[in-house]
Amino acid sequence: MKTAKIVATNRKAYHDFLIEETYEAGIELKGAEVKSIRAGRINLKDSYARVEDGELWVFNIHVSPYSHADIYSQPSPDRPRKLLLHKKEILRLLGKTKEKGYTLVPLKVYINDRGKVKVEIGLAKGKMLYDKRKAIAERMAKREIERALREKQKGE
Repeated sequence: MKTAKIVATNRKAYHDFLIEETYEAGIELKGAEVKSIRAGRINLKDSYARVEDGELWVFNIHVSPYSHADIYSQPSPDRPRKLLLHKKEILRLLGKTKEKGYTLVPLKVYINDRGKVKVEIGLAKGKMLYDKRKAIAERMAKREIERALREKQKGE
């Protein structure tokens, strides 16, 4: 059995948001967008998702046009794209995003073992500046501990 191939990640989302839950969603693509995504020509920076009219849409995902396809049949690279989730999940996300401070952020785009393009959506709450500083301090402390352990093992 093959494993999922991660095509793009939104590393800034993990820095700016506290991810509470994640969902796997299919994405509605047109034309040669799948080939472009397989080639890694996708950017998740500043992208977000929103529930509109009972459907989940993702905005600001940039999928560059596929170079070997007809130029005139290419859809707009920054167009909104529909995400495919079960109705119950969409309604749950709608209820959660109505709460103060919650937003939906695309975390990564990957190709699953069946060859389908999937988007991992995170239900996120914005981090304050002091939360970001705390996370950076914890990372630095962890690095220092690992470095000290390596030094100790080299000395033996």
